Amino acid sequence: MVGIMAMRTWIEPVVAGSQVASAFYDTALLLVVKNYYNQTNSTAPSQVLEDAQQKAVSNFYIIYNLVLGLSPLVSAYGLSKLGDKIHRKIPICFPLLGYLGSKTLLLLLILLGWPVEVMYGAAAFNGLTGGFTTLWAGIMALGSLGSSESKRSLRLIIIELVYGLAGFLGSMASGYLFVGFSDHYQEGTVLVCCSIACYAFCLLYSIFVLTVPKPAASCPAKAKNAEEVGGQLPEAAVAGSSQPSESSIFTPVSPSKLIIILLFVAAIFYDLAVAGAMNVLPLFLLREPLSWNAVEIGHGSAAGYVIFITSFLGVVVFSRYMRDITMIMIGVASFSAGILIMAFVQWTFLFYIARAVMLFALIPLPTIRSMLSKHVEGSSYGKVFVLLQLSLVITGVVTSTVYNKIYQNTLDWYSGFCFILSFLVGCLSLLPLSFVAIKQRSITGSLEILTE
Repeated sequence: MVGIMAMRTWIEPVVAGSQVASAFYDTALLLVVKNYYNQTNSTAPSQVLEDAQQKAVSNFYIIYNLVLGLSPLVSAYGLSKLGDKIHRKIPICFPLLGYLGSKTLLLLLILLGWPVEVMYGAAAFNGLTGGFTTLWAGIMALGSLGSSESKRSLRLIIIELVYGLAGFLGSMASGYLFVGFSDHYQEGTVLVCCSIACYAFCLLYSIFVLTVPKPAASCPAKAKNAEEVGGQLPEAAVAGSSQPSESSIFTPVSPSKLIIILLFVAAIFYDLAVAGAMNVLPLFLLREPLSWNAVEIGHGSAAGYVIFITSFLGVVVFSRYMRDITMIMIGVASFSAGILIMAFVQWTFLFYIARAVMLFALIPLPTIRSMLSKHVEGSSYGKVFVLLQLSLVITGVVTSTVYNKIYQNTLDWYSGFCFILSFLVGCLSLLPLSFVAIKQRSITGSLEILTE
């Protein structure tokens, strides 16, 4: 009975199901939009058609990503606050309901021949119900709540690993599902139906099966945790260290505002670099010199999800010998080097080499969340994570618009320019991380002096 109750606290089925559904949906939407603009420009010469199609698809995603990114600002913080105060499942169930409705609109678009602009409304509905911003913050809050501080980085990267494996499988299957049933159904119908079915499973599981885990017990070795995350022990606890009491042993690490701010800045810069590059990457793959089809796009997306596995293995190994901040910097360096190679991709094999170099690119953000969670109370996890996620979403919205415009303007002379820009921004994110590392060393030194 205890084992069954423990299994019901697993958030992984929601993570896996929603990510498979998202992989199906993303592939379907991209190819539906591409086909739509291909038909509306079919009378143009081939080269002119390709350029016009690229710009039309890019313009569609500028507006779509703006709506999808800005609409959660209305509801995300409120839903997360309700999750902290009333029930942890609120910021999970509401977004899943929105996903279910918005993906149904894509199915209706395919079946009824609606214009692709309908998807702007779908994005708005998705965002107003919380969207990915609220869903992921809720998932991270549940993951942090049920894990100890010493194992939190590993716990959160396991959730990311499940997310990545599900995305890998979904991406591998998405291209085949899109074209595989075209003889009997309209292209994309089966793929979108599978996406809707996965979201329905996630919603039902969250409502009827999932239970909220009890908060993990505090770790008594606070001095060790302070060294790991750069926190500061309260003065009262340090003063009374010669006469330890139950209350002093379990006194929580006081938050360091400077470290929290620096981690937010680093996360924003890093997400800007990643989101910008990933926004233009699908467009880059569709045009020459690669000119990938649906199956190749699915394989390319699957290669991106392999990073979740390598990043997980990296955390498992690195966490034994390194501090969190060191792991984050390794991840940033891995992404920056890989995206620089991507800027010079001319052949398919070089694309996979660039992806291989990014093997630790997933480490930074979940590890930053882990560090943040060690500086705040458990009752504030939802608010802190959603504030971080909102910061990343706003950054992503601005980045999507700017990068798509830059891509359009550099398309003719150098289509890989956006990747060079991401390399520079990624390197810039190392600056606040360096300050965090310096701050940690100074705090560690102070703690060592106080404890002597």
